[in-house]
This record gives sequence, structure tokens and C-alpha cells, in this order.
Amino acid sequence: MARKTIFITGGASGIGRAVAQRFAQGGWFVGIADINEAGMAETAAQLPAGLSSCHRLDVRDRAAWDMALSDCAKAAGGQIEVVFNNAGIPIGGGIVDLTAEEIERTLDINLKGVIFGAQAAFPWLRASAPGSCLLNTASAAGIYGSPGASVYSATKFGVRALTESLDGEWAEYGIKVRSLMPGFIETPLLDHAPNRASNEDIRTRVRGAGLEITPVSEVAEAAWAAVHGDKVHTLVGKTARRLAFASRWMPGALRKQMRSGGRPLGK
Repeated sequence: MARKTIFITGGASGIGRAVAQRFAQGGWFVGIADINEAGMAETAAQLPAGLSSCHRLDVRDRAAWDMALSDCAKAAGGQIEVVFNNAGIPIGGGIVDLTAEEIERTLDINLKGVIFGAQAAFPWLRASAPGSCLLNTASAAGIYGSPGASVYSATKFGVRALTESLDGEWAEYGIKVRSLMPGFIETPLLDHAPNRASNEDIRTRVRGAGLEITPVSEVAEAAWAAVHGDKVHTLVGKTARRLAFASRWMPGALRKQMRSGGRPLGK
């Protein structure tokens, strides 16, 4: 059988790196895309020799998507079976306290970048269908919006909606469209402040709230299962599963909790 290929944005660290390692273990060729060239090289060094390629990509640049995917296909032998729309940034804080630049950057990377990725991925996934897959990183923040995460949640609800829409839109071509919906994952993003005005990192707030931080290896296994399974959305971690349960079966209690849950992220 011909070796399969996955193209991963945000592949220089965190979830992207863990998924690259998981698919390489499964014998796949991995296209690593990011703006962090040193991080991409580190990811590639952890994969089997000859089974990866690196591509500098700003997901906000639509033309750059086409170039990166074409270069990846050339390095891999001609086809791409999975495109993992994973690149994203965190943001938190009251909506009136965020700058226009912070809001626009988050929307551009977390949502517009995913839309551009879907557009660019389509011809490659159609050519390798049936069984090809667009995999998007959504979030537990796309299940129910929480105080202090309005802009981030908006982008992840958008990714969730895009996933569901394209799952129907691309079914006729034999292309699967899936999302991962993780809670807080053990990645370097947790060590960032949620916004420019905050001097407290996300990890400190998560631990202070008594929430668990899920190992990144669980996301990698969830990505493998999502690509090979039939679920549109795959929940990852206890927080995501609890939130999904509450939003479906106890929406009133969940709303009350969100309204009286203490200091919002970024405050």
C-alpha cells in the first residue's frame, strides 16, 4: 500500500507535534507547517528519517496555503490524505478590555485561517478520496461560551459550525470532515497570558479553578481515532465531556454556574 500523508498546521509544538508523532508511528508521511521554523525542525527531528517535510506557513495567507500543500505533496510522493487545521492562539479577558488588534489577530488565525485551510485542502482531499479527511481543532470552548473567553469561544464555535457544514457539503466527494474538542491540554500555550493586560498565565488560572490539564498524548490518540472513525466531533478530556453533558442535559444549571463562577479568565 502507498504511504499516506498528513499535513499539520501548528506542527512546531504542542498538539501539532504530538499528532505528528502519532501519525508517524502509524507509518504516515508528515508535512509540518508553522511560522516557527526552529520548532518545526525540532518536531521533524523526533520523527523517523525521511518521513517528514517542513513548510513555513502563516495560515492567514491564502496563497501561502496553496504553495505549502503543493510542496508537501511533492515531498510525500503526490498525495495528501489528511489536512489537520490545528494552528491557533489563546485569548481571554472581558470583551471590552481587549484591543482591536488582539481580536482581529485571534479571528484571523483561529477562524479565517481554518476556512482558508479548508478551501486549499479541498482539491487534495478530493483527489485522495474516498476516506480522506479534513480535521479541525475546535475546543471545549465551542460547546458553551464561558465568561472571559468570548472571542476565543466565538472562533471555536465557528470552527465547530464549519466542520458540521463541510461534513454535509463534502459527503458527496467521499471526504470526511471532523473536529477535536479538547479542554485544557498540556501544551506551551498554557504558559501564555490570556491577553496583553494580564500578568497571570492560563496554567495558573486553570489550576486555581480546580480543572484538569489533559496530557497532549490523549489529543494525539483522539486525532488518530477521529481520522479513522465516524464521529463528527471528538471530545478530549474530562472538562470537555462534562461541559458537553451539562449543556445537553442541565443547561439551566450550566448557565447559573457560568454566571456565578467567579473571576473570568483574563481578569
